[in-house]
Amino acid sequence: MHRPFAQVDVFGDGAATGNPLAVVLDARGLDDAAMQDFAAWTNLSETTFLFPPPDPAADYAVRIFTAVGELPFAGHPTLGSAHAWLEGGGRPHRPGHLVQECGVGLVHVRLVGDRPAFAAPPRRRTGPLDEAHLAIAEAALGTPRTHWVAHEWGDNGAPWMMIELTDAESVRRAWVDRTQLGRHDHLGLVGRFPGGEYAYEVRGILAHTEDPVTGSLNASVAQWLRSRHTVPDIYVATQGSQVGHHGEVFVTDDGTDIWIGGRTRTVIIGKVDL
Repeated sequence: MHRPFAQVDVFGDGAATGNPLAVVLDARGLDDAAMQDFAAWTNLSETTFLFPPPDPAADYAVRIFTAVGELPFAGHPTLGSAHAWLEGGGRPHRPGHLVQECGVGLVHVRLVGDRPAFAAPPRRRTGPLDEAHLAIAEAALGTPRTHWVAHEWGDNGAPWMMIELTDAESVRRAWVDRTQLGRHDHLGLVGRFPGGEYAYEVRGILAHTEDPVTGSLNASVAQWLRSRHTVPDIYVATQGSQVGHHGEVFVTDDGTDIWIGGRTRTVIIGKVDL
C-alpha cells in the first residue's frame, strides 16, 4: 500500500542542520513489526506513524519508533509530526494549537510561525542519579562526579541521566566512551555559555550514537534548570556541534508550562510502499 510520507528537519537553524525525522502520515493497518522494520530501515534516530486519535480531544495519534524500539514520547518527533500532519492537510480543532496523543498521553503543541513548540510533559523520574548510574556516567565521561556541577534524572519517556558540566566548552570537548553505556542508558550533558546568542550547549548520547538535537532531553534540562532558578524565562540552547549539526532549541516558560520550540522544514515528500 502506498502511504503519504515526509522527511522533516527539526530544530535546524533554517537550513537542513537539525535532526531529520521520517513520518508516515497514514499508518492505519500497519502492525508493530512492520513499523519497527521500517524504522530500522530509515536508519534515523526516530520514525513516526500517524493514526486517527482514539481520544476525541486529540487531533492525531502518533507512535514513535527508533531503530530498535518504541518510545512513549520524544521531542523532535512531536514537532516534526505536527509539521507533517499540518502540511498533509490536517486541521486542528483549535486554530494555532494542536493536541498530539502518544504513549505519555496528550501533548499540546503551539503553532507559532516557523517555530512550533510543545509543552514539556512532566518528568516521570526526578532527583539525583543513583549510585549505579553515577558509576556508569563517570565511566563514560572519564571524569569524577566531583568535577560536575550537578546531576539529575530527566525521564519524560526517555530516561536521561542529566549532567551539568562547568561550561559549554567542557560539554563540547567531552569525549564519551559509549561502550560504557548500556543499551537503555541515555546520557545528557549541558553546560552554560558565558554570554551571547545561546545560553547552553546540550549533547544527548546513547550507546549506539549521539543524537543531533533532542527535544525530550532539552525539555527535561529546561525543567531542571528552571527548578534551580539558573535560567531566565526565555533562552536558546544549541546542540549537534559534535556530530556536524547546528540545532537551535527555543525555550519559554510562561508560568504554567515550559515550551520547547524549534524550526521545522520539510525536506522530502512523497509516498512509501508499506
